[in-house]
Amino acid sequence: MRLATLRTPEGTVAVRRDGGTYTQIPGFADVAALLARPDWRTLAAAADGPVRPAEGADLAPVVTHPSKIVCVGLNYRTHILEMGRDLPEYPTLFAKYADTLIGAGDDIELPEEDTAIDWEAELAVIVGKPGRRIREEDAAAHIAGYSICNDVSMRTWQFRTKEWLQGKNWEKSTPLGPVLVTPDEWTPGPAIRTLVDGQVMQEASTADLVHGPEFLISYISTMITLNPGDVIITGTPGGVGHARTPARYLRHGQVVETVIEGIGTLANRAAATVGAAV
Repeated sequence: MRLATLRTPEGTVAVRRDGGTYTQIPGFADVAALLARPDWRTLAAAADGPVRPAEGADLAPVVTHPSKIVCVGLNYRTHILEMGRDLPEYPTLFAKYADTLIGAGDDIELPEEDTAIDWEAELAVIVGKPGRRIREEDAAAHIAGYSICNDVSMRTWQFRTKEWLQGKNWEKSTPLGPVLVTPDEWTPGPAIRTLVDGQVMQEASTADLVHGPEFLISYISTMITLNPGDVIITGTPGGVGHARTPARYLRHGQVVETVIEGIGTLANRAAATVGAAV
């Protein structure tokens, strides 16, 4: 099953993707609100609300206001090696805020305060069942599904200090979507890639994760309760612009496509804010 959050003139609504159409799931403003119901699978499968064409649909972030977004750094073997680091025993974690999220076709804001703005294709895990101190062998039951994220990074700000948060939390910078795909239809392994103006910049297997989704759910939930709609962004593979020689960064007007085979594509235009370098 594939779920999404659609913008309509009346507000956002949770929908089910059925081939070339979206079927509204009445009573839920986004996918996270649906996931808060223990019977969300039954409700989503049985929904028979208004049907809208998928072509031209205005997609919001698949979850609009998660209670937490936990990000994992340095979690692909290829990316760790290109950054000159050792494979980690424990995951490197940082947080994002919901104000960073945009939809699958929205513009990525390039702020005037940084010109070293980079792409980071990532597999997103969306929580569907609450839990604290979840055992790794039980973690699969807490995964509602998988989606795509681009953890766009403002590198100058990121590397001002050893902590990354300030380079990762710029408003309207992080596309999440286009859909949530449930684990019965998709599991890690297919390719993930980034294209900038049609040129492939990143390409890897989503099986290249050092710490997989079940381990991350167990590890993070040791610290804090995971709630339905929470998002875990699992890290990016090699090929980021900052690691290239010479370095390459996003510029105004470029189109960034973030693809995971079997899930879909984010297609976002980079758009400079007032005063930003172009």
